[in-house]
Amino acid sequence: MKTLKERFKQQFLIGAAVNGNIMKENQDLLKMHYNSITAENEMKFEEICPEPGLYNFELPDQFLAFAEEHGIGMRGHTLVWHNQTPAWFFMDDEGNDVSREELLKRLHSHINTVVKRYRGRVYAWDVVNEAVSDHGEEVYRPSKWTEIIGEDFLDYAFQYAHEADPNALLFYNDYNETNPVKREKIYRLVKGMLARNVPIHGIGLQAHWSLYHPAYEEIEEALKRYSELGLTLHITEMDVSVYAFDDKRTDLVKPTEEMLHLQAERYEHFFKLFEAYAENISAVTFWGVTDNYTWLNNFPVKGRKNWPFLFDANAVPKPAFYRVIK
Repeated sequence: MKTLKERFKQQFLIGAAVNGNIMKENQDLLKMHYNSITAENEMKFEEICPEPGLYNFELPDQFLAFAEEHGIGMRGHTLVWHNQTPAWFFMDDEGNDVSREELLKRLHSHINTVVKRYRGRVYAWDVVNEAVSDHGEEVYRPSKWTEIIGEDFLDYAFQYAHEADPNALLFYNDYNETNPVKREKIYRLVKGMLARNVPIHGIGLQAHWSLYHPAYEEIEEALKRYSELGLTLHITEMDVSVYAFDDKRTDLVKPTEEMLHLQAERYEHFFKLFEAYAENISAVTFWGVTDNYTWLNNFPVKGRKNWPFLFDANAVPKPAFYRVIK
């Protein structure tokens, strides 16, 4: 049986998001099928720096040691996000918002601390995550970053990351990246950064997709559009939910045969699209490894299990796996 990394070695890296439990339970699968890993949450701000000046790199260090031992690359996720950033980072001693100058100083210090620690060892960073609004005409999602620094917080974040590791690939990463309206916002955002000579090297397409959405044409149009910018593309957080967006049922204890069939079809078609754009795509990362654990469990519907990956809960290849590697 071919492995995933062997099947696509001429096209792109095959990655998986990991956490402490995944590393304990799926090391053999990771060594066999993947040549890139991403920390699911363990490099996010509130995880590595919950209190001022108190950094804890224990888990990311373990992940990197495993990766280097087995010839696996590691992506860094994520330096700047409106979520999972501790409230204290934006506040002074009296609990008021810090000044623009102070927040930029803190941002520089944080990025410098994290990126320099892994300089030359983490090959790519999701520098800014999900800064584009899903709503209406507004381009930027309202956040403490825009409120205190302004829209140019992205430029500074990329500049600071590039200074800390000039050889790392730097990405803007987002979801709903194929939605035509949001696609154009992301395109314009990145095009503007390039025009200002901001050191950005790629766009991360999260690819949190389902059996029914988005349409293949929408995905291809997004790949085509982003490729026009001349940057590398990474599929950064891929999973394929077995539920439609408006499906709220909680009664299933395993996926139906129809779900497995549709999921196999979807994955096969997705990877055909990725191969068609392999000149532009340099990595495809799944946001997990087996169906035993996924962030989609209990989200967005409480009490519901999901089965979004190529391997089932027992690490056995599913129909989708065989359709992808054939």
